[in-house]
Amino acid sequence: MLKGRPAKKYSQAGRLHSIIRLLEARRGLTLDELAEECDVDRRTIHRDLNAVEQAGYTLTTEWIDGKKVYSFLTRSRNLPPITFTLPQLMSLYLLRSLGAHLAGTPFQAEIDELFKSIHSVLPDRHAAHLERIARVSLPLLHGVRDYSPSAVFVSDLQKALLQQYRIRLKYAKKGKNEVDDYEVDPYTLVFHKGGIYLLGNTINRSGMRLFALERIRGVEVTRQRFEIPDSYQPETHFSSAFGLVSDAPMKVRVRFSAEIAHAVKDRIWMPGQKIRTDSGGRVVVEFEAAGLMELISWVLSYGIHAEVLEPPELRKEVRRQVKEMREMYRGKEKEK
Repeated sequence: MLKGRPAKKYSQAGRLHSIIRLLEARRGLTLDELAEECDVDRRTIHRDLNAVEQAGYTLTTEWIDGKKVYSFLTRSRNLPPITFTLPQLMSLYLLRSLGAHLAGTPFQAEIDELFKSIHSVLPDRHAAHLERIARVSLPLLHGVRDYSPSAVFVSDLQKALLQQYRIRLKYAKKGKNEVDDYEVDPYTLVFHKGGIYLLGNTINRSGMRLFALERIRGVEVTRQRFEIPDSYQPETHFSSAFGLVSDAPMKVRVRFSAEIAHAVKDRIWMPGQKIRTDSGGRVVVEFEAAGLMELISWVLSYGIHAEVLEPPELRKEVRRQVKEMREMYRGKEKEK
């Protein structure tokens, strides 16, 4: 407290009003500055800031001149109104259709609410036009995961991701009924082939880890905040991965038959890839990538039209699986 300034006797309600007024009026304040303004200690201000967030105000933090500064994401609990052109609305509907794999999660419910809000402020003729626009894209997804059992955890994950709270995670072991406990700073939600994953820094285990949403069995949001390093870029975690697995990269060369060359050569499989076509119309794709099992699945999906040229371990594993598949089908024939 500044010398000569009369002591302030705030109730919590009074302090919350003062904190909101201060944060709306200024670009940002540190804990010490807020504590001084309200004549309380830092721990009390921490509790008050939590109460402000529970009242619907979204706080954000940043480091300025070596000090952690608190401010509001917006100046009120509600975002300001946003206007859209019809082409922009069409793009939103396209994004909505591409998010079909979010079914069963709160994300889908919030997207539905967003479009209800958009419809509610549109003239009838525009709303009718948007109903037609909604049919200009159609996602056809196979093997979509049912996230309904996990929906109860997603709201907590949203809160932790947006407000940078550490979480305690109960996570099922792969193929087992056992559950492991993790303490995690959640960084990013990752979407891959219709699946949703959480990428975060594990505190009680070393380093970054990926968690499949459907294997999460419990989420507890702590009141401990964390900071994401300035150097963090989520895409670098998967820069060498053919899918999600980031182990040692290998040089991959696969030759595809002329019959499917058109479906292969015009696609980007990995950054830095090389594609050449031989005199017979066959296509050889070459790149560096990690993730042996994901590479095997990719090659096998083309059946007799794909041949692994290197590395030897990938070729050997594909050959082994093809042999076992052949024996399996021969066995089925004998059973008939």
